[in-house]
Amino acid sequence: MSNNQPIFLTPEGLQKVKDELEYLTTVRRREVAQMIAEAKAEGDISENAGYDEAKTAQGFLEGRIRELEAILKNAQVIGDHNAAPGVVTIGRTVVVREEGFDQEEEYTIVGPPEADPGKGKISNESPMGRALLDRRVGDRAIVKSPGGEIVFEIVAVR
Repeated sequence: MSNNQPIFLTPEGLQKVKDELEYLTTVRRREVAQMIAEAKAEGDISENAGYDEAKTAQGFLEGRIRELEAILKNAQVIGDHNAAPGVVTIGRTVVVREEGFDQEEEYTIVGPPEADPGKGKISNESPMGRALLDRRVGDRAIVKSPGGEIVFEIVAVR
């Protein structure tokens, strides 16, 4: 995430990133530092599994902190719906129906950090998200999948 590409987040997603960063830089960093101190107190660190584990945890922690800082640096809050009504944009919820089926599915288009397909949040960068963007109610969107093309009809946009 070292480039300056915008990272799209909902207001809720932005708050989650801020909260996680706050927790990691205050609480978790202290916990890991304590783990390292305790492992050092045990003596020779060259063959100390506890020390190695604590240093590994520290590496992962610092990597995640850097990742969250990059997200915040490039964050662009979505959800104000300045686009024309009925147009699929990032931050909007779209109801679709797969061609040949009656069941409707609902997805909210979000940026990659918030994507959670199991909860109906799909990334604007995913094949489905890309296919739906800028479409209108009544349009068809073609999604290329490993099993072939899937055609969806846009039923509603909120």
